[in-house]
Amino acid sequence: MTTRSESGAPATGADAAHLQSPLVPDPTASPPAPFVRAVASLDGLRPRRELVVRPLKAPPKMAPFGWACTVEADIVHRGDGTDDLDEPDTSGRLILLHDPAGQDAWEGTFRLVCFVQARLEREQLGDEMLPVIAWSWLTEALAELGAGHRALGGTVTQTSSVRFGDIAGPNRDDDVELRASWTPTEGDGDLAAHGEAFHRLVATAAGLPPVGVRTLAERSC
Repeated sequence: MTTRSESGAPATGADAAHLQSPLVPDPTASPPAPFVRAVASLDGLRPRRELVVRPLKAPPKMAPFGWACTVEADIVHRGDGTDDLDEPDTSGRLILLHDPAGQDAWEGTFRLVCFVQARLEREQLGDEMLPVIAWSWLTEALAELGAGHRALGGTVTQTSSVRFGDIAGPNRDDDVELRASWTPTEGDGDLAAHGEAFHRLVATAAGLPPVGVRTLAERSC
């Protein structure tokens, strides 16, 4: 049975035509059953209401089979004139790769790859502990949701960019970027816990409270 995530609108399923890459010797062959089960478990998740999930075409040359999605958190308006209504404050991508023959670097036949970018508040700039804290968002989400894994690795980067001249957007952007990949250890192909963990990672990076916890603003309504 596929595990369901925190309540919200259902995510949109990936286009089946996007599941196979040019690396597949026979493009007319059906994707392997374990990969089909893995994709179904990820497509079956229901994100919390603040998250918007959209299908994305997976990179074509990383593995014979792939699936991907984007996740965006609703923009939190700061009211200081720096909002960019065309770009979310926090967004991410989750990619599932499958090579039936396995890859030594993966230590398995599946690999999950994620990228999350979140805008920093001014008081967070220069915080030497921020990379450690951001990495803990991922490791704690995987642990709390029981997403078994191995060969986990990645980077956390703080970036700053200043716009000059006739370029739309805020004058300055300060972001934290997390890139990570890991190999799931579930033998049945159900990767719902991993998808849940990624949703939680994006929500935490966006500063959203845990599901079921109301903010002071919500309590006063």
